[in-house]
Amino acid sequence: MTGPHAVTGPHAVTGPVVVGFDGSPESLAAAAWAAREAQRRGLRLDVLQAWPRPKHVAPGSRPGDHPALAQLAEREGELRPLAPAVEVAASSVAADPVEALEAAGQSASVLVVGSRGLGTLRGFLIGSVSQEVLRRAACPVVLVRAGGDEPDGEVMVGLDLGRPAEPVLAFAFQAAALRSAPLRVVHVWSPPAGSEYMSYGAIGGLEREASAAEDSGLAGALAPWRVHYPGVEVTTELIRGKPAVDLVDAAATARLLVVGRRIRHLPLRHHHVGPVAHAAIHHVHCPVAVVPYG
Repeated sequence: MTGPHAVTGPHAVTGPVVVGFDGSPESLAAAAWAAREAQRRGLRLDVLQAWPRPKHVAPGSRPGDHPALAQLAEREGELRPLAPAVEVAASSVAADPVEALEAAGQSASVLVVGSRGLGTLRGFLIGSVSQEVLRRAACPVVLVRAGGDEPDGEVMVGLDLGRPAEPVLAFAFQAAALRSAPLRVVHVWSPPAGSEYMSYGAIGGLEREASAAEDSGLAGALAPWRVHYPGVEVTTELIRGKPAVDLVDAAATARLLVVGRRIRHLPLRHHHVGPVAHAAIHHVHCPVAVVPYG
């Protein structure tokens, strides 16, 4: 798809795409991904640099600030060719990076942050800022691995039928439509508790019945979205297993994985991303979008 393509349909948002930038390799990759996403969506790109210092000490007021500000200006210029049809704006603020990004997320359509690459256990070393932003942001957060571009291929979404999450499906269908990419919807399910104590024949019949019910529920959840996005090629997959494990394996060929994060109306210190999102952001190679829902 070329040129800006405004997002339409349910849950459409028009706030900017915001990316955190600190000059690190992971933030360079995140900024490039964010620029391409802003171009696809036809939205402004905001490149945000935050300085963890008192607010009365403005960025640029100290000689040591100049290289970082120059790097930000240079990156802003490099991003313009990636998003030629939209506004690109870079800014520096004297604030804690997590607080600055959380505040920007109140009006953003998407927040983009970087990871520190793959660790020895093939997982993201996402860092404290990215971890906190994922926990606290009000909008979808996309985590981009250092040095990793979004490959070609399908968009994949992990769907939990026990907790229907329209914002998650909205983001996934929009992402697929904007990329002219197929969408694979994966639901990982487990047989009813206690079935392991049943006879072999009874287990087989129960699993067939449960699988049919899961398949019917999946079709029902997707039906309205197929109507809103008739141009998106959708495939579905039911996997019997553990979501935090099998979803990671299923995403091996995805260009973008979309998962949900349940919003909990609790004090901030109790917020977390959930086991499935946690597994995805630590072990999936492609960019991962974590979408809050409640």
